[in-house]
Amino acid sequence: MSDDEKYSPERLQSRLEDIRSRIEVASGGRDGDRPVQLVAVSKTHPVEAIETLYDAGLRRFGESYVQEWEEKQKVLPDDIEWHFVGRLQSNKAKFVADRVALVHSVDRRSVLKALHRRSEDPMRVLLQVNLGMQKSKGGVPSDEIEALMDLAASYEKLNVCGLMGMPPYSDDPEDNRRHFKVLRQTLKRLQRYVEAHHPAYREGLEELSMGMSNDFEVAIEEGATIVRVGTALFGQRDYDE
Repeated sequence: MSDDEKYSPERLQSRLEDIRSRIEVASGGRDGDRPVQLVAVSKTHPVEAIETLYDAGLRRFGESYVQEWEEKQKVLPDDIEWHFVGRLQSNKAKFVADRVALVHSVDRRSVLKALHRRSEDPMRVLLQVNLGMQKSKGGVPSDEIEALMDLAASYEKLNVCGLMGMPPYSDDPEDNRRHFKVLRQTLKRLQRYVEAHHPAYREGLEELSMGMSNDFEVAIEEGATIVRVGTALFGQRDYDE
């Protein structure tokens, strides 16, 4: 399939409508009326495709590479809510501080320190948990999340909003349900810890960023508040999301 076909407005809009419908169905059995946030993972995809989805009403886009994101944001509308979803290096923190709505992938002191040092306003971040204990992915083990929270709470310019996790890829979404349960349970445990040790931080510690193209419906059923969808929106790329 050529890029013109892959990124045609009709194809992109149809995919977006399908994903929105599936999110609505997956959210149907949940208590409360807080909608699940859809972040379109647009890394490696062209500006024109982002513009098409923007025109269709989508405002949240996720990028993983600082240089690519900077080039895109220069030419795209100012009201896009950018999310940084890739593993952030501490020497790149200065480029995203105060310029993205949420950093999903904070997992070590050096990044916490760099974001704090470079931010003028409170910076919204998620702490990353390594759900499958894969060396190729960032994040801390679930049982180390309290220690990471202690570090984050020492930086007053950071606002921890919740957790992010990325389970191992599986063709069967049900394989990842147990990982999503672990992340949900980790957040509940962290909330109790914060109430006892960092009460000023408790308000707003609610986000669960989990679920991608192949498993976002299961993630929503297990409590996801943010799903990161790339391939199902933009089509296959040469490597995984």
